[in-house]
Amino acid sequence: LQAMSDNEQDWLALKPQEPSPSQCCGSGCKPCIYDVYERELAQWERAKAMQDKSLLTREKEQSNNSELNPDMFTAFSVSSVEQLTEDTYQYKFELPGNSSLRLSLGQHIVLRGVVNGLEVQRAYTPISPRNAEGYFEVLIKCYEAGLMSQYIKTWKRGDLVFWRGPFGGFPYQPNKHGELLMLASGTGLAPMIPILQSITDDEEDETFVTLVGCFPTFDRIYLKPLLQDLARYWNIRIYYVLSQETSLEKLPWSYQENTYTGRLNEGLIKTIVNSCRRKPFVLICGSSAFNEDMSRYLKAAGIEEDSCFVF
Repeated sequence: LQAMSDNEQDWLALKPQEPSPSQCCGSGCKPCIYDVYERELAQWERAKAMQDKSLLTREKEQSNNSELNPDMFTAFSVSSVEQLTEDTYQYKFELPGNSSLRLSLGQHIVLRGVVNGLEVQRAYTPISPRNAEGYFEVLIKCYEAGLMSQYIKTWKRGDLVFWRGPFGGFPYQPNKHGELLMLASGTGLAPMIPILQSITDDEEDETFVTLVGCFPTFDRIYLKPLLQDLARYWNIRIYYVLSQETSLEKLPWSYQENTYTGRLNEGLIKTIVNSCRRKPFVLICGSSAFNEDMSRYLKAAGIEEDSCFVF
């Protein structure tokens, strides 16, 4: 066999690498990392056929113009790190000038990290208000054995972090649904916050919202001051379901009447649905097991699939 020519080896070295499964965040992004790969591969094949390497340098994978882009990663600087509970953090990122991310409600962005030489990508939903200028904030739960968590835990002020997006989102329109029921487990609270804030910021929006937040214990409820503020509005009700608390006695009295212990089960879902003023449209966000359970319980409570949206 003839040795591969130098030219052939040069081209092979430039061939885009197929993504590994760890690089896909699994959130149905458009374009997905695999779409980006297919496009880069087609570009490489075209350049190779024409023997013109300059065709490859026109598109850069990273952008430095500090604008979020779904096709490529952009670097943003960490401006603050705040620990909310033992494993959950709120990170603030700088945006140049007074620019804004311009996300639609509930949209997520994808983070890229490299851990032990392995590239990992995960999706997170910013919790900052849609019109926030000069910054955006993300709520992240770090897992002991999580690859991405190992990377995130090293962040400090001034570090550059790469994001792309936005993707997904819930096409919220003021007053379209008379009543919303939000079922959120842990950091599943993130996509609910911008929607709640847009409702309370708009005096014309009279949508009634019931948010049910599921957490292990009272200490591990995120963003308590913000949630307490939102609960003061006439059209916002907030309930907590605490799976590891056995009694409500130790809770501040202001939480006792709207908190349940144990898990969010079929019976409790029926009670909450029946307490709504009208049949609600339901938003669900949590682990895949939580999302499946909720869809099942809702069906039993008479809420059909076309009246639910899962983040």
